[in-house]
Amino acid sequence: MLKLLVASSKGGCGKSTIASNLAAYFALKGKATVLADADRQGSSRNWCEKRAALDSAVLPLDATRKGWQKHVPDDADCLVIDSGAGIRASEVAEFLDDVNTLVVPVLPSVVDLEATAPFLAELAALPRIRKHKVAVGLVANRTKPWTQLTQQASERIGAFPFPLVAQLRDTQAYSLMNGLGKSIFDYHSEAVRSHQEDWQKLLRWLKKHGD
Repeated sequence: MLKLLVASSKGGCGKSTIASNLAAYFALKGKATVLADADRQGSSRNWCEKRAALDSAVLPLDATRKGWQKHVPDDADCLVIDSGAGIRASEVAEFLDDVNTLVVPVLPSVVDLEATAPFLAELAALPRIRKHKVAVGLVANRTKPWTQLTQQASERIGAFPFPLVAQLRDTQAYSLMNGLGKSIFDYHSEAVRSHQEDWQKLLRWLKKHGD
């Protein structure tokens, strides 16, 4: 089973949006997908409820409760965990026995990257990550590739202890789709397809490390 955690120490980085879009992608591929929401705001669970009538529905779980793992169906193909907001590295460690990949969204600004650096250093020291039992990939979110700010951010990210596995461009489409229980992968217009391409490196990385 592919088991991945989406986590960040920074609020407002698009963590739940990335988790729900990944869950939708796998569900649309015909995989029985579970989205475990460890964020008390419940954004991912609400998204699942809005999606419940679709053929590509995603099963929501409340991961704020102890023992939530017991409720993951035996026939599930994919488990996506949306961590709590502002999670600390020590709290991430509590999930690492349940996943084989960790996706960390980062925002492309100097302030956000400087604030994220200590969190990433603490992650690198966690035993399961240090021993390469869990692969960690960074996703630059809400990027504007044509700006000098994003270019400078990419250079800073290159100094972090984990690889940059995707850059997702900024668009209001994610918020609009999220409110409908949809994802970037539910649509097929030319404009949407260009954003879908942003995810391909991340999806290939997950496939490589997800077994």
